[in-house]
Amino acid sequence: MEKQLPDALRELYEAAKKVREKAYSPYSGHKVGAAVKTSTGKIFTGCNIENSSYGATNCAERVAIQNAISNEGNIRITDLLVLTDATPPWPPCGMCRQVIAEFADKNLMIHSTNLKGNTKSVKFSELLPEAFTPDYLTAR
Repeated sequence: MEKQLPDALRELYEAAKKVREKAYSPYSGHKVGAAVKTSTGKIFTGCNIENSSYGATNCAERVAIQNAISNEGNIRITDLLVLTDATPPWPPCGMCRQVIAEFADKNLMIHSTNLKGNTKSVKFSELLPEAFTPDYLTAR
């Protein structure tokens, strides 16, 4: 169920809104911004960068995660906010969910919101139950 943006998410929302304006989206026509908060409390942003081959497109969520890694190295994401102009707000796509799983804190919250402030927040474990994580590669 969607509700209005809680005050606790305002900083993430504003960061995603600012970077959303830099999106390169000539094919979909939809600008998307994302902001991730790491376990250090820092916020990193990303916008969608489309490509004419479509498969080479980078979603805002992955760009934000790559930005965080480029600046901090090994990260744990505690919150991720995705901002679109769509109603209802869009959640991360399947490819983004897999990338998120690589760096997700065990209590990671995903916040899908739009420019009207409509917001849906879910635990990542509910969005991608039984995610394939690095833990599987170390299990014996």
